[in-house]
Amino acid sequence: MAAGRCWNSCLHCFFDYETPKTIVIYSKPVGFIFRLTQFLIIAYVVGYVILVQKGYQETESIISSVSTKVKGYTVTNSSGLGLHVWDVTEYVIPPQGADSFFVLTNMITTTGQRQQACAEVPSPSSICQSDADCTAGHSDVRGNGIQTGVCVDYSESVKTCEVLAWCPHEDDTTVPRPALLESAENFTVLIKNSVRYPKFRFSKRNILSNVTSAYLKGCTYDASHHPHCPIFRLGDMVTHAQEDFGSLAEKGGIIGILIDWSCDLDWPEKYCVPKYSFVRMDNKNPSNNIAPGYNFRFAKYVNNGTETRTLIKGYGIRFDVIVYGTAGKFSLLNTVINLGAALTFLSLVGAVCDWFLVTCTPRKDYYAQQKTSHLDTEESTEAMSMGKTYGTP
Repeated sequence: MAAGRCWNSCLHCFFDYETPKTIVIYSKPVGFIFRLTQFLIIAYVVGYVILVQKGYQETESIISSVSTKVKGYTVTNSSGLGLHVWDVTEYVIPPQGADSFFVLTNMITTTGQRQQACAEVPSPSSICQSDADCTAGHSDVRGNGIQTGVCVDYSESVKTCEVLAWCPHEDDTTVPRPALLESAENFTVLIKNSVRYPKFRFSKRNILSNVTSAYLKGCTYDASHHPHCPIFRLGDMVTHAQEDFGSLAEKGGIIGILIDWSCDLDWPEKYCVPKYSFVRMDNKNPSNNIAPGYNFRFAKYVNNGTETRTLIKGYGIRFDVIVYGTAGKFSLLNTVINLGAALTFLSLVGAVCDWFLVTCTPRKDYYAQQKTSHLDTEESTEAMSMGKTYGTP
């Protein structure tokens, strides 16, 4: 008998069929939750996904090319170089930049260097007492040359190992203040930027179609009055990055020129224009001032029988042009997908209200009983027969 009941129970579970049962309940709390949940889902899909995130569009990332050209002149009168006029071929390194360019603003010069033997600059690895402390052929990567194996006088009280190097050595312990080329803030740079969105067959330049040659000769970028002028004053860009040009020029730094080409191509082409912003990219944290700024070394050579050079440790500002953006355009497929997601979310409203009905309402047990009914096929057939016999409607 037990085996028979178990078998009947298994068959009963296997052949169960569930069908939705509709119960209309007049309840202000449940009705409020039902409508509120519907409203929130519709507001999220329509307001945020469709309108704010533009879920009705397909998007594409930008393809960009950049070229720059700096202009300006300045003059310095230092002990190293004397009176010297600087033009673009000297203070912009390299002469033609792609998506970045460097402008020299300060320098330490060491003139008359020749390859010869001289005393190394004092350091833990170069200070000596005798020749035995020096190793011929040894090279310290933090030093200035290759040791000869001889210990010589660096000063009256200090001896160092002699090295074959460009002598005299550079002294970069003191940086000129104010910066020698501080007037570089008045230099200007022309930025030419071309962008493409191949999927949408769209291309454009930051030199807009309504810009004339006469306008370019007289304009300088200004966020309020000339927001689409592609000529930028260096000092203005540093100011927009919330930095002081004089302080930045002393030891250098990195400024990012951000060009945003985010466009809605459902609107006319004239509304797709670049938006410029500026930010300092290198770390200026005063609590960590080790190796601050931006600098590198280069030399100017002269050969009058004996080769000599002027070594220049150049400090300056590197400007990085960073182009970014995404274009969007109406797509029927994306619209259908997002609307389908909205309908899917709406199907959850019933589940939320059912849970609230059988969990949080005072008559939850009664509602749970009415919501779920278990009928046996034979019992329902017998009930129908009895209904016919006794005239039950």
